[in-house]
Amino acid sequence: MVLFLHLLQIHELRRDAAMKLMHEQISFPGQSIVNAKLKNRPHFTFPWHFHSEYEIMYVIDGSGSRFVGDNIESFSSGDLVLLGSNLPHFWKSDESYHRTESNKNIEYVVIHFSNTFFDNAVSEFPEFQLVMDMLQRSSRGMCFPPEISKQAEATVFSIVNSKGLDRIIHTLELLQFLSNTEDYHLLAGELYQFELHKYIDDRFSKVLHYLNSSYLKKVELKEVAGIANLHPSAFCRYFKEKSSKSLSEFVNDLRISYACRLIIEGKMSISQICFESGFNNLSNFNRSFKRQTGFTPSAYFHEYNKHNVEAI
Repeated sequence: MVLFLHLLQIHELRRDAAMKLMHEQISFPGQSIVNAKLKNRPHFTFPWHFHSEYEIMYVIDGSGSRFVGDNIESFSSGDLVLLGSNLPHFWKSDESYHRTESNKNIEYVVIHFSNTFFDNAVSEFPEFQLVMDMLQRSSRGMCFPPEISKQAEATVFSIVNSKGLDRIIHTLELLQFLSNTEDYHLLAGELYQFELHKYIDDRFSKVLHYLNSSYLKKVELKEVAGIANLHPSAFCRYFKEKSSKSLSEFVNDLRISYACRLIIEGKMSISQICFESGFNNLSNFNRSFKRQTGFTPSAYFHEYNKHNVEAI
């Protein structure tokens, strides 16, 4: 349901999305094309980064927030994600894992395989077509639901616990299984096509990262245009061409996504949420909210709780 696409936008976006992007170089011992590791740590530590290899992340035990491109969602035990080549990402543990007195640990499996793994595979072996189609979709990141994750768990552990040809065979088994399900959701938005943006120094990437970290305060056209090194009028045309939205529409969408999260948490009044999410008057907030979600803020809260109760 479109209504719930951005339920899990969270407050950390203002700080973490602006971090410097790191290019990770992944080593493959013995020239293998698959690298798999079982990790057990107090919390996730790796920063905002990307790499050319595909990645499968399976969280055995833990919770926090998952950042993939311009998408932010909560994760919990059993989270299974496939990331495409060069897609920026990082996992952030809940604050409870960072406390000095905490005895909690994050346990997960991370699998990397070369982006040349299937070079020429489809032309030689059409049986790989489904897998290749899935890998193309993974350019935005793919998250699989708990029932799929549970079925994949044994194969994930088989990959970790094997070596050589056996590891490759188990990886193919996992990819075949995942490519045969239509039960998943894409993570990064259609606007976020990182491979087109020349890493962090590209003009549009800079604009996206600025907006994702600044949308809760007043966004000045002149300032954003300056980041893109364009005159304001030229920037408006440029941004509309890139995003299919005006700057104000794009910022409002980010604010409404954050407001959805605050409404679901149920800790603030609608009036408080209006100002906390960057709007300066309640009527504008209500209009914008209904336009994007199809509900008034109050009706949205009741609709979410209705679905939440039905799912229990």
